[in-house]
Amino acid sequence: MNLQRILFSLGLVLTFFSCKEKPKEETSRPNLVLIIADDMNWNDSGAYGNPVIRTPNIDKLAKEGMLFSNAFLTTSSCSPSRTSIISGKYPHNTDAEQLHWPLPEEHRTFVEELKKAGYWTGLAGKYHLGDAVKSHFDSILEVGTAGFQLGADGKQQKLNGDGSGCESWVSLVKARKEETPFFLWLAAVDPHRPYYEGIIDEPHSPEKVIVPPYFPDTPKVRKDLALYYDEISRMDKYVGDVVAELDRQGVSQNTMILFISDNGRPFPRDKTTLYEGGIKTPWIVKWPKNVVAGTRNENLISAIDIAPTFLKMAGLEALDEFEGSDFSPMLNNLDTVVHKEIYAEDHWHDYEDYTRAIRTDSLKYIRNFYPDLPNTPSADAFRGLTYQSMLEQKDANLLNEAQMRCFIVPRPEEELYDVTKDPNELNNLAMLPEYKSAINDLRKRMAYIRKKSKDVLPKTRTPDDFDRETGLPTDARIRPRPSKAEMFNATNSK
Repeated sequence: MNLQRILFSLGLVLTFFSCKEKPKEETSRPNLVLIIADDMNWNDSGAYGNPVIRTPNIDKLAKEGMLFSNAFLTTSSCSPSRTSIISGKYPHNTDAEQLHWPLPEEHRTFVEELKKAGYWTGLAGKYHLGDAVKSHFDSILEVGTAGFQLGADGKQQKLNGDGSGCESWVSLVKARKEETPFFLWLAAVDPHRPYYEGIIDEPHSPEKVIVPPYFPDTPKVRKDLALYYDEISRMDKYVGDVVAELDRQGVSQNTMILFISDNGRPFPRDKTTLYEGGIKTPWIVKWPKNVVAGTRNENLISAIDIAPTFLKMAGLEALDEFEGSDFSPMLNNLDTVVHKEIYAEDHWHDYEDYTRAIRTDSLKYIRNFYPDLPNTPSADAFRGLTYQSMLEQKDANLLNEAQMRCFIVPRPEEELYDVTKDPNELNNLAMLPEYKSAINDLRKRMAYIRKKSKDVLPKTRTPDDFDRETGLPTDARIRPRPSKAEMFNATNSK
């Protein structure tokens, strides 16, 4: 048994005895708080090893709770990720798998179940779920990227906030119903694009940022990353404000806080891809009553697990349609394994795509079903300084092989990476004979999950909303999206 597990066991003993002194709290249902960053990469905080970004409150959250180092989302796109989380289903089963598609009213959510069970439920910040879900919350303080809030009358009100999307978080915490367990969905707009200078008092220095190897190291890229860092720091302040308000109210001991992102960094080869920079997420759980402070969990976990776990925490049973697993045993035993692999998917997001991935402890297998399409970044990333710099470097023939992968056609139909040796997923091992057995195994795992979850290839493609060469809007933006019946062939299980 290593030192961390010894300390973890001692912590559990101390937690047990401290709870024995408070029998009323021991049987009370926990409060649940889900904090969602918008487009934040998994390792872009001090807690996850970035020495440049100033995130004292996120770091403190990890120090006082459990940090998961292998946590993943079901997709790398904003609204499909959120609808997957709230419905407990893979995106292809939500009927909301494409960007901006609302979750239809026939889909149940864990928030609705918590509300029916007596929880006070509230949402503050970015919404992006669809009108049908609004009745699942007792209170909504919705903030969009334009800085508007939906008031109680349903009308938009201009905010005087800083644009982070977090201005109303503490207001919601204060507005909760007393003497009632509560669930809060706190969603930032940070660090979603566009970026602006001067949003924090001490901006990050472009000279100090960490440039991933799949970006060229240019002044524009460094400036872009520094502005992205600024947005993370701005959001971090509100994380601290929420924790402080919970402390002030005296409810922190039995409040479980889960901090995640909806998808990865809004840069090329990150957001809207199934690489680590697209689907891997920060995942920190603080729950003083039941989680030992300062622990680290290395086992696989997926956002598909949030819905069944939160219902379990509330003493409820998971809905039959939930596709994830209760991860609560992982909070008390570092050896508990909930997943041997995770499954993730990529659909239309400004540009068409259809990609699937299996991630194990050490390997990532990606299947590109539309290899004829380049790995074009999302439209907001396309307009960003990094991609514009990459276009300039490409024209000057200055990009290396890794940096050219956003432009290469055709893409390989299969990709395989050893993420322990190659965390940036630069060396595709799919064609190497020594990995034949591994890739055959992963193909079978993917086929099994696709069949079990009824994941089928559309018979038609959704047109791009933007031109892949210029980034300008196309006529597709004014054409109606195809219906589900038009898109899918139920007999096609490719």
